[in-house]
Amino acid sequence: MSDQIILQLKGISKQFPGVKALDNVSLDVRKGEVHVLLGENGAGKSTLMKILSGVYKKDSGKIFLDGKEVEINSVNDAENLGIGIIHQEFNLLPHRDIAQNIFLGKEPTKRGPLGVKVLDKATMYSKCNELLKTVGIDLDSRILVKDLGIAQKQMVEIAKALSLANLKILIMDEPTATLTKGEIDKLFSIIRKYKSMGISIIYISHRMEEIQVIGDRVTVLRDGKYIGTVPVKETPPSELIRMMVGREITNLYKRDYNEPGPEALKVCNLSSRGKFKDVNFSVRRGEIVGFYGLVGAGRTEVAKAIFGEDKYDAGEILINGKKVKHHMPSQAVQNKMGLLPEDRRDEGLITKMLLKQNVVQASLRKVFPKGILNNKVESQIATKYITKLNIATPDENVVVASLSGGNQQKVVLAKWLLTDSEVLIFDEPTRGIDVGAKAEIYELMNDLAKSGKAIMMISSDLPEVIGLSDRIYVMYQGKIVAEFSHENASQERIVNFAIGRGDTL
Repeated sequence: MSDQIILQLKGISKQFPGVKALDNVSLDVRKGEVHVLLGENGAGKSTLMKILSGVYKKDSGKIFLDGKEVEINSVNDAENLGIGIIHQEFNLLPHRDIAQNIFLGKEPTKRGPLGVKVLDKATMYSKCNELLKTVGIDLDSRILVKDLGIAQKQMVEIAKALSLANLKILIMDEPTATLTKGEIDKLFSIIRKYKSMGISIIYISHRMEEIQVIGDRVTVLRDGKYIGTVPVKETPPSELIRMMVGREITNLYKRDYNEPGPEALKVCNLSSRGKFKDVNFSVRRGEIVGFYGLVGAGRTEVAKAIFGEDKYDAGEILINGKKVKHHMPSQAVQNKMGLLPEDRRDEGLITKMLLKQNVVQASLRKVFPKGILNNKVESQIATKYITKLNIATPDENVVVASLSGGNQQKVVLAKWLLTDSEVLIFDEPTRGIDVGAKAEIYELMNDLAKSGKAIMMISSDLPEVIGLSDRIYVMYQGKIVAEFSHENASQERIVNFAIGRGDTL
């Protein structure tokens, strides 16, 4: 990392209806550094980076690149200046293949008949295969994006950003949220390689352990304002958290372990060809039961089968001792079950609808038994949950897409609380959520368990699994390979089972 300043943002402000997202924010980035951008959900990090990458236009302020003032009014402007971005929420076209997504808008061409430029498919797919190798994934570049898993989509996003020929600044917004440890290690190797080439990385993450490993300097935002910039190696995580939230968080994982009640959910010999086999487990009232495994272990697939989103070939599901068969999610909802999905934007919310409409979405028959919607009732219900869950929003009439990731997750939770679900499945409940919002989600989960709800929690965050769970199941290649109580769980033993080594410690 050199001392040369390659990028300066001066006095950047941005206003949305009812929300001042950025208030006179300044930032400088050195050539060849990893500059971490830290802050709670809603602090303005993603908004600032969307201005830099041309997704949003700034209301005021100046941007300097290589000492010269530049105007960035579109994504093309940013890319022409050598600025690429990997968005937290995927920006891919599902019905196009990997190569078409990576080279969208910058497709290689060649001279065709009569000298007319035509698409050079051979070069496009060849270059795509090289990029995929660079990010360490072995995929056919002709696979449609809709057929990829979330972790694979994330790696495609990374390859897409690295495809810029004149790359100077690469923005990474929560790039590891869906990746395994091995994939994260590969990503960090890529980051170090590009650093050595003089490329600057602006890295948004909530994972303190990552920041300590990969970051050079950290800039903290809070409530749309600049708080400070500090060197990573000289600043303990506790100080960064204090800067982020303006308060100390001393007990992140809040659990009151009580004697659980009767069995609420039981799964017997559940199998789905190619996905999971002979899965057996139970969740009792008042329990949080954690599921851990590497990406592709089958955890999410089991959850979707239980909830009626996916079919299964064999086995039984019992709720409160009664055998059920969910052919669709609506039947699971009728049986008092709720699912907070891993992909909250595409599967948990209708992002173009209002907050209040999303909250009542799964309870329309309950709230409006005569089938006549009532705006006032929707607003009253949504306002109740905005207060109860501390959702940061101007009011209940905002479009959900405008909320931060943590607040979107709270809206999904509000939707299922309104249904009065007795069995709740949380799939990656804190993915892409800051430490302050995490603490709030954990407290809500603890309160739900205390009230007698049965919670199945899928998480790739091992401290989260151990910190919250009464019991932990470990999955490997579609099978449950171990079960731990809260008392005898350890990170080493759990990981050993998750990578297929069994109890070899």
